[in-house]
Order: sequence, then C-alpha cells, then structure tokens
Amino acid sequence: MKFYKISILLILLLQLSTPLYAQSEWREYISMERNWNRTTLPLDYQVPGEFVVGRLMFPEYESGPFGSGRGDWLRGGTAWTVDYPQGDRTFAHLLERLTTLDVRSVEQPVNLDDGDDAFFWPFLISGVVGSWNLTDRQAGKLSEHLLKGGFLLCDSFYGEYEWNGFMKSLQRVFPDRAVVDLPDNHPIFHTLFDLSDKRQIPTWQYLPQGYRDNGDQPKWRAILDDDGRIMVMITFNNDIADGWQRADDPGYPQFEANLAIRMGVNFAIYALTH
Repeated sequence: MKFYKISILLILLLQLSTPLYAQSEWREYISMERNWNRTTLPLDYQVPGEFVVGRLMFPEYESGPFGSGRGDWLRGGTAWTVDYPQGDRTFAHLLERLTTLDVRSVEQPVNLDDGDDAFFWPFLISGVVGSWNLTDRQAGKLSEHLLKGGFLLCDSFYGEYEWNGFMKSLQRVFPDRAVVDLPDNHPIFHTLFDLSDKRQIPTWQYLPQGYRDNGDQPKWRAILDDDGRIMVMITFNNDIADGWQRADDPGYPQFEANLAIRMGVNFAIYALTH
C-alpha cells in the first residue's frame, strides 16, 4: 500500500507521536502577479480539509526571462508564485463546487527544505518551471515524495528555452525516467470529464496569441512510476491556472477556460485514485 493510501487516522497518530512528522503551518507570500493584493483571504482559511492544493516553492536560475532581479525565493515574489495565490484558491473553490471532495479553501506553500513537510501535501502545483533550479537535496526529496504516491502538476511554461531549463532540474529529480507524451485515451483525460478536444489553454497576458516564444503547440506529457501511474503531469505550452482564474473574464476564451476547469478536476481525481 502506497504512503498516501494509509488512513487519515494513522496520519494523525504519526503527527502526534513525534515532532519529525509535524506539518508546517499555513502562511502567505507576496505573488509575482500584479493582482495578488486583490485576492481576498477566505473567511474559512483556518478550517482543515481532506484535499489541499499544494504550491511548490523553488529557487530559480540567475538568468533567463524569469531569473535574476526578483528577490529571495524564500520571501515570495519570485517565479514559483506565478498564478499564486489566486489560481490555487480558484482551483480549490472549483473542486469544492464540482466534486464531493472536502477541499481546504487556501493553498499550502511547500518548501522541500522543510524536513518531512512535503510528504503531508500529496498534490502539488508548480508554474513557470522553465526557471526552477532545484538543489540536489531538493530534487531527491521531490523524487521520494512522488515515488511514495505524490502528484506534481507542472504548468505555465513555453518554448524550447524554458523546456530546456525545466529539464535540467527534472533530470535531477528522475535521472533514469523518460518524459512521455500521453495518448488521447489516457485515463487522466477521461477520469471524470471526457477531454477528447484538448486545445491550447492560453496565458491571459499574451492574448490573442496566448503563448510566448515558439510555444504554439500544446503538449501533454508525463513521468510515470513503475506501475504506469503519472507522477509528474506536464502541461507544456499551456497555462491551466490562467484558465481557472480567468474563467469569468469576458476577454478570456470560454471554451479554453472550461477546458482548464475540467482538466484540473480530472487531475485531482486521478491523483486521488491512482
């Protein structure tokens, strides 16, 4: 039985038995998004939930489009805070509305350097991953987390330059596992919603084109474990989180917004059932 399939009661007992298994408390960081200060903190943000949207924190490269000049990643405002916290909270709200999941209304920032904390947050999102620069220790922790049953969604990056930056860290996480293109009939596209028509989900800032660099072709890729389970879902040349948070924006294409919502729900259900 995988780590994340054990009962909630056992998790609680482990938390109480030793400080090594203590969860980090919720905290909020400054976002790199200009609209971060318009995000209202939900009144029930302190209420626990059985499903929590984890936001993976990471250091970044010193050069590149999302590199130097953005400050200390431990204080927020850097690349990992793209679509944070608005995208995460919108996603949590959508899951609460469209499923029977008990979802916490706020995200959980996850720092791989915080002891065993990452193992308490099995569902993680990471954006602008073309700029992530994980240390060997962080890469090892993330690998362990995913092999124990965790799920990571890598979103919001485009073009060959960012892909190469993404792969530099990903190869530290899984040096011996290949990135595969997912077929249209893969279960993750049909777990709840039938996503046979998968168009590119654009970045709001780059409309009407919707993408940057040469990232005009959406790619649905993954890294699998030994049983074929998706550990890393890679939505290359897409911006799923923009589809969530711009769903009510009349300037954002509605088919793509609905696709992003349905895809996010499928990802969450797949992560919980595989």
